[in-house]
Amino acid sequence: MPDDLLVVTGGAGFIGSAVVRAAFAGGWRVRVLDSGRPDVHGRPPTQADLPDGVELVVGDVRDARTLDAVLAGATAVSHQAAKVGLGVDLQDAPDYAETNVTGTAQLVAAMARADVGRLVLASSMVVYGEGAYRRPSDGAAVRPAPRDEADLAAGRFDPRDPATGEELEPDVVTEDARLDPRSTYALTKLTQEHLAAVWARETGGRVAALRYHNVYGPGMPRDTPYAGVAAIFRSALEHGRAPRVFEDGAQRRDLVHVDDVARAGVAALAWTAHAPAGTSRAFNTGSGTVTTVLELATALSEALGGPPPEVTGAFRAGDVRHVTASSQRAAAELGWRAAVPVSEGLREFAVAPLRA
Repeated sequence: MPDDLLVVTGGAGFIGSAVVRAAFAGGWRVRVLDSGRPDVHGRPPTQADLPDGVELVVGDVRDARTLDAVLAGATAVSHQAAKVGLGVDLQDAPDYAETNVTGTAQLVAAMARADVGRLVLASSMVVYGEGAYRRPSDGAAVRPAPRDEADLAAGRFDPRDPATGEELEPDVVTEDARLDPRSTYALTKLTQEHLAAVWARETGGRVAALRYHNVYGPGMPRDTPYAGVAAIFRSALEHGRAPRVFEDGAQRRDLVHVDDVARAGVAALAWTAHAPAGTSRAFNTGSGTVTTVLELATALSEALGGPPPEVTGAFRAGDVRHVTASSQRAAAELGWRAAVPVSEGLREFAVAPLRA
């Protein structure tokens, strides 16, 4: 592997930098392409932010000339560059589309020109919309409709069977579940998967699309509306405020440590070396541990000795209620399992440095 060059787009970001460290430690030569956009970075990235021996190119994934230069001599690409988060409102939609969709289209076009045939794509569990559910009365799988705003306002948060009105029970979601993106961000992540699949079919390339679940850990962005809920809770506690928990706090999530996600990225790179030509395959990337949003807030409050969470009953129409992963496909085909227990990871995260 010493002659193999990996290009990591967004490689100075939260997850991208962890992928860079893991790949470099695993023997890859690594070149980073990162734009240093200000809603992700407190300051532009510099060479000092990366391990010695990793090359940094500050540039935009949407720029064809930059991509042609960066991909010269590359063996594989880990595409981490994206605008993330639910977004503030629809005024964010053009930026999501331009960054995530146009950026990925430019990347796969440049990979075709450079004859780079291996791609690991940072996808997301948001492509599922709501997670998997079953009907308690008979155990049948049911796909709920979007939650009704009147129900949410009345404190009825759990999805119901569209046919019977019966409250549904959450289950783990597999990669074969129907995809139902319910936000601009989610739609762009699914479009990235489709663009990558088209590239694979037309060029004989190989794609591993890692559907990240709720990633947390050191270096997570803070004090931004696009940050993950773990960082938002921690920021509140550091300012002496109670974490504000939406709905009733019973929303189920799958928290996965950023170091585990980085290891999954390296395992997926190895998979792309041997997968059949033209293959595009999705892999859930989660810890397999169900954690409620209230449990997350409580764990951080206790670790920091802060005020207990405030359960507000507030809601956002675009949020999903429950989504937790089965990561058995990644275990069987990539040889990857999450190694950091959630309880241990949250204790570390409570005091770890975050990204300004």
